[in-house]
Amino acid sequence: MTRRAPAVSGSFYEGSADRLHAQVERCFAVNPPPAEKKTVMAGVVPHAGLVYSGHVAAAFYARVELQPRLIILCPNHTGLGSPAAINREGTWFTALGDLTIDTELADSIIAHSPSLEVDDRAHLREHSLEVQLPFIQYLLPETRFVPICLGAPDFALCQEVGKAIAAGIQAAGGWSKVGILASTDLNHYQDQETTLRKDQLAIDAVLELDARKLWDTVLREDISMCGFIPTTTMLIAARLLGATHAELIKHATSGDINRDYKAVVGYASMEIRY
Repeated sequence: MTRRAPAVSGSFYEGSADRLHAQVERCFAVNPPPAEKKTVMAGVVPHAGLVYSGHVAAAFYARVELQPRLIILCPNHTGLGSPAAINREGTWFTALGDLTIDTELADSIIAHSPSLEVDDRAHLREHSLEVQLPFIQYLLPETRFVPICLGAPDFALCQEVGKAIAAGIQAAGGWSKVGILASTDLNHYQDQETTLRKDQLAIDAVLELDARKLWDTVLREDISMCGFIPTTTMLIAARLLGATHAELIKHATSGDINRDYKAVVGYASMEIRY
């Protein structure tokens, strides 16, 4: 059984168990506690260093009841490996312990998507999925998950993988049993005003549950949303599973942390539900 070592422990998030636990708690503490927690079909969460985007991600994780099985979609920043890569067995390790890959669910998705390749290389140094794990481990350490890394700007591929994910979830008992997370940051390294405008265009497309609109808007408006491919794929799957509503939970930029508004990165957390 393979065990993936963390790629960004000690840089994107704290490297020891006690410090990481405290860091995650601080991310939660800056958000008001929700009136109640509820199960949602899917979510969009950011993936910068926790000091920058952790409070935005925590705003999502604080208000959802995580399913015991998750499919986590992320972009490929490194260019390594397959353009559509899945892990099907083993564990991923952080300072908070191991999370186990859901082999049964992974195999069900693979059976419906000929383009998905079992490939550890794409995940080897990729941070965007890894930074979700401390939140999941803090809340529900027994969660089993399927990591999928998507790097090909191909809408047809998103449709194929999205349909395969929906089929896998249906076979596993539906979205009440299995949730989907799409990891993405929004516009990168432009000024605050430009980033907020571009971010809103992408956010609006997600809130409309319109995968094609998100895809076309990102390309037409030159929005440097690094995870628009996994987010598009998530929307396709969610609509097939019956999603009817999306809500923006929190939107911020790196400038809100470091007060440098000349070159910011946008972050948003959103929930998708029936």
